[in-house]
Amino acid sequence: MNTIAAGVGDARVVDASLCFHCSEPLPAHAPRLSIEGVERGFCCDGCAAAAQWIRDARLDDYYKLRTTHAGRVDPNADDLSCWDREDILAAHARAIPGGRELVLLTDGMRCAACAWLIDRALRREPGVLEVSANAVTGRIRLAWDPTRTSLSKPLRRLLSLGYRPWLATGVDREGARVAERNRALLRLGIAGLGAVQAMMFTEALYLDTEGAMSIPMRDFLRWVAFLIATPVVFYSGWPFLAGCARELRERRLGADTLVATSVLLAYFASLYATLVGAPHVWYDAAVMFVFLLLGARMLEQRARTAASARVDALARARPAFAVRERDGARETIPLEALQAGDIACVAAGESVPADGTLLGTEAWFEESMLTGESRPVHKRDGDAVFAGTACREVPARVRVAATGAATRLSQLAALVDRAQAHRPAIAATADRVAMVFVAVLLIVAAIVYVAWQAHAPERALDVVLALLVISCPCALSLAIPAALAAANGALAKMGVLPVGADALDRLARITDVVFDKTGTLGDATPALASVETFDGYTRDEALRIAAALERDSRHPLAAMFAPFAHDAVSARNVRSVPGQGVRGVVDGTEWRLGHARFAAGPGDDGALWLGDGHHAIARFEVREAPRADAAATLDALRTQGLALHLCSGDGQVAVDRFAHTLRLEEAHARQTPEQKLARVHALQARGRVVAMVGDGLNDAPVLAGADVSIAVGDGAALAQRAADLVLATPALHRIPDAIALARDTRRIIRQNLAWAVGWNLVALPIAAMGLVTPWIAALGMALSSLTVTLNALRLGRRHDGVRA
Repeated sequence: MNTIAAGVGDARVVDASLCFHCSEPLPAHAPRLSIEGVERGFCCDGCAAAAQWIRDARLDDYYKLRTTHAGRVDPNADDLSCWDREDILAAHARAIPGGRELVLLTDGMRCAACAWLIDRALRREPGVLEVSANAVTGRIRLAWDPTRTSLSKPLRRLLSLGYRPWLATGVDREGARVAERNRALLRLGIAGLGAVQAMMFTEALYLDTEGAMSIPMRDFLRWVAFLIATPVVFYSGWPFLAGCARELRERRLGADTLVATSVLLAYFASLYATLVGAPHVWYDAAVMFVFLLLGARMLEQRARTAASARVDALARARPAFAVRERDGARETIPLEALQAGDIACVAAGESVPADGTLLGTEAWFEESMLTGESRPVHKRDGDAVFAGTACREVPARVRVAATGAATRLSQLAALVDRAQAHRPAIAATADRVAMVFVAVLLIVAAIVYVAWQAHAPERALDVVLALLVISCPCALSLAIPAALAAANGALAKMGVLPVGADALDRLARITDVVFDKTGTLGDATPALASVETFDGYTRDEALRIAAALERDSRHPLAAMFAPFAHDAVSARNVRSVPGQGVRGVVDGTEWRLGHARFAAGPGDDGALWLGDGHHAIARFEVREAPRADAAATLDALRTQGLALHLCSGDGQVAVDRFAHTLRLEEAHARQTPEQKLARVHALQARGRVVAMVGDGLNDAPVLAGADVSIAVGDGAALAQRAADLVLATPALHRIPDAIALARDTRRIIRQNLAWAVGWNLVALPIAAMGLVTPWIAALGMALSSLTVTLNALRLGRRHDGVRA
């Protein structure tokens, strides 16, 4: 074991059995290199070459500063010449004076030392004009002169150090977010400096209680405070002024109206007092109010940013170009040129460029970006793979089925955006209450001003300012949006998307949960246990007819027949009969596939039958096991005090077996969608609040009729508009997790509203009696807003550790 200094006052122990550069295990004959006089081992020639370059370039301070190891350097990395293609550069690079600029993304930049190394290494490359690496976002802004170097040359240096580049496709969204954050920080910084300076000068005026200060000195201090307060009020406070103007144009009163009124009243009253030599000025109150309220709003924005981080991550997950295989040759093309039917090649560690099916291999895919599941998913030949998921360890070939807006990734991002844009009814109610409160408060302020004018005219404006500031309904306005933003962020991390209006609020109030069986509690891919044929039909003939009828169906049972589909056998006039089966014409004969009464006449034994409606030609025994997490999920729901029900279109035998396995006391078989809806309505008539959980395929009526509907599926659910919540993953344990979050959200909202109302009930009379100064009122108001925001942020922290 060797020890090296890792930083000031810190020592890190280096395991000699691991690569000094990337911490991968060392092979038997590992390359060796002397770094800072100590011989180090490396896992491959690539890492050794990277360390040698860092040493020779005198950048070996990187090894002292880093807090984590670098990524492994692949000596056989892909050719980077595709980065020099004009069609790719035209879509992603922008012209700057003297060259072009591009934003890159890398996952190998794990600490500030990595950013330091990248900055200095790329700046040494000929033709590079400017480099800016951000270890927090993993983004690199690179400017270069195309007349002196191609883009691939500095990128080859980046790759040789263990940092694999790819194009950042969410640049516009990220750029807008960063620009807005920078503007907010600048406004806050100016307000903070102004508040400190204004307090310093006005404090001298406050301390002159005996009037000993000369008039010229007093006026000088007031004019300095005026100069300091002006940029704070009109630049830092611009969001409140603009919000006030917007509210007045819309003929409504809100928190911004009250904030702007208070700030401008303090500012212009102070200016008037400065001009005429009146006894008091309130510049300090104006700037303190702006500074403290900006701080509170930045914390609220943090909650909203946590919710939008899911969308930003989804935007970045989509690669910018793809490798297409055509006639045995491979070419790199812009993602927009990829079409359905193309074969895309995905290298190990790369993101899948489009939705499609895996060809000729087995591979593991990281789907956490889409589903919230941390474990990789094993895929086989013919399995569906999705854009934005990462292929692990082995390369893969994918036949493209959907690109662009049609991919599951794009649908998911659209649903998250829609969930965040929706304004729940409870938030609109709070806004209406705040509007009435502002109107009443302005009337109360006028009454208080008149009363103080009669009692102590010199304090009238001071008391009214304190009253307006301390009673500002900012906490009331933030109470619900901050909680909902934090909750939406936590839901997105779980892979649960609130699609319907007020879904979270209704989910918190449910008393009963009704489950479908096939594709929901049952495994998404039922197995064919046995096939029995009649009237001289062979097993293969029956399976081909059934496969033809189910070819275009998305029901879980259809996947069971997919291996038996034959191009020469197709079905016409196929129609699904909800709750019974499917019918269509194959080889001139109309066939039915479903339960016995539908396909073959009287009787029902729970099996799947194929017939012409009167006579059967085959009987299929289906084996469907419960999902691995079904029992644990139902136990968690019982612990939450919920009543559970099973309603299925399957036969009585299969439903009873499921109910016994999962300890469900109330189970109903052979239920049509209309019968399921009737059962839900019966529960609702008894005052129950019902959640329906289905696969989002044949249950649209009951999903629409339940108080809360949850669609569980592996892609089809994303297209369901009848559902209120969509599970992006079929993991059932997300349901009790989401219910727990919804209940916590309701409790947090109630706490926030109670605090906001209680604060105003206590603060308003205190201010009206003249017991607080305007700047203390500003501090109290800001602390009230911070309290509800920090309380809301607890939702995200509390549910960060939900089961993956």
